[in-house]
Order: sequence, then C-alpha cells, then structure tokens
Amino acid sequence: MEDVPLNHIADEVWGKETPSVESFPDFLERKGLKLTRGQTVVLQVNTGFLCNQTCAHCHLEAGPNRDEVMSGRTGGDIADFAARCRFQVIDITGGAPELNPNLGRLIEQLAPLAPRIMLRSNLTALADGLRNDLVDLCKDLSVVIVASLPSLNRNQTESQRGKDVFGKSIDALRQLNSKGYGLPGSGLELDLVSNAAGAFLPPTQCQMENKFRSDLQRKWGIVFNHLYTFANAPLGRFRQWLERSGNYERYLRKLASSFNSRTLENLMCRTLMSVSWDGYLYDCDFNQAGGLFMGGKKIHVSQLDGPPEPGSTIAVGDHCYACTAGAGFT
Repeated sequence: MEDVPLNHIADEVWGKETPSVESFPDFLERKGLKLTRGQTVVLQVNTGFLCNQTCAHCHLEAGPNRDEVMSGRTGGDIADFAARCRFQVIDITGGAPELNPNLGRLIEQLAPLAPRIMLRSNLTALADGLRNDLVDLCKDLSVVIVASLPSLNRNQTESQRGKDVFGKSIDALRQLNSKGYGLPGSGLELDLVSNAAGAFLPPTQCQMENKFRSDLQRKWGIVFNHLYTFANAPLGRFRQWLERSGNYERYLRKLASSFNSRTLENLMCRTLMSVSWDGYLYDCDFNQAGGLFMGGKKIHVSQLDGPPEPGSTIAVGDHCYACTAGAGFT
C-alpha cells in the first residue's frame, strides 16, 4: 500500500488556480453533510482506455491511441477478488471494453460470481460484425448491455461522438434486438444511457425515456428496457472543452447551484468500488479519471481481502457536483 495525500492529488488534478465555486469538500463541511460508504455491493471494472471513438465528453480521454488495456493476469486478480467478496453487481466498462482481447474470458470468469453482470457499450464497437461471438456469449450468460446513445438527433450525437456514429449505433441496437435484447419476456436487458450534449443538465429521466422509447420504436423498430440520463463530469476532454470555450466556471456554478442533498444517500460511490485497468482501486470511475485513490491509498485489488467497511471515507473533488446536481448520478 502506498499512501497518497488527498490534498496533493487535488493539486495535480485541479491545478493551482482555484475555481470561484466553493470546493466540494468545503461545501459539504459547511452544510454539515458527510459522504461515507454504505454496504459495498457493486464492483465496477474498467478494462482500459482503448476505444474506437474519441468522444468530446469522455472523462477518461479514451481513444484509439490509448494503450492502457487490462491484462489477463489483472483480470484474474479481479475475478479472485470478486470470488472472495460475492458482489451483487459487476459492471464492466472502459474505454470500449469490447476492444479488450481478454473481455470474453473476463466475462466467463465473472459471470458465476454475481447475479447481475453489466457490460457498457458505445454500440459502434458492436456494429462492425467482428464481435458477434461476444454478443452471443453475453446472451448465453444473460449479461445486461448498457449502451450509450446521447441523443436521437444525428447531428448532436455525432458532434459528441464522431462521424457516422449515429447510424452505426442504430444498426447495433437492431442487432441486439435481433438477439432478443430489450424484447419483453426475453430476460435479456438492454438499457440506454444519454449524456447531455453540452454544459447543461439533462432533462428529467422519465421525460427522456418516454421520448426515446417512442421515437426509437416508431422510426427504427427498436425497443429497450430502461434509459438513464446523466450530467457530464467536468473531467478529461469535457473539462478541456469547458475551459477552451470559457464555460468551466459557469458550468461548475450551474452544478453547484443545482445541488440536491437527497442525492447523497443513493450516490453510486456509497455502494460501488471501481478497479482500474491496472488493478488499482477507486471509489468511482470519475475518481479514477481524477487520480483520487480509494481511501487516499494506492491499493491493488490483489492486496484486499474484502470491500471497504461501511462508514469508510469517500474521496471527493469538485467533479462530485455533477453527481449531486438535480436528480443525481446513481
């Protein structure tokens, strides 16, 4: 274990200039609020930053030129840890996890260890026909597919995710439907995720889900189970865009002014721990992007006997405003 002072990390992440918005830790302290762990039941596994897209909102700055890819050995360490802990949910993410050559084996290792296995997809990594075996494996093991589709507007989607992404995403959703995903009674869950396209909060989740359900069915015959809407965290490429466009402080103020204390109870970091492509532990994927190690200590998954205890401190930064604004990020 390597101790990493949280204030040192914060200096590296946020730089020397202090935003005009009150820091999130100070904000919580002034409000008399605490953010601590409950029972940790979700293990999130980031398989690496390699991706076939270069999305403008990506907090991890994933892309085709990234070489951080989880090895089979690290995947084995994670499977051993999951076997020791028996999580309720294992959530596999990236980058584009489909590009990890060890993904199939990892899914096979993890599937018996939790009642719910989730695979996050940007959809285009499934649209080229090269990963049909992976889709079949997910179907056979009843893996939940959580797919990114920012908007029903082609131009908005492609301004965020790249040229031709919208059509490929529609093709991939049709492919998943053809395998039974999202169909009533199939037992194969297909969920969608929509991120706001700019420096603003998303519409209400219920409103967006009804719109997506109606339009996808009417225009393309596509069905799905649930839609989740989230604000973008001011990290990675999205933070860089905010700074270039002069929107960073305004966006942070918007998030802070929309703070909702009722979100604290159900924040993902209270019940989730995140393991990076190289096996180190964080309270969430956003903290992974910011370099905020779980508990302020650089701990490898192979060193831990079990999940953190309830009541353990959660590392926080100003990006946490995104998770506590409006309806929150759960």
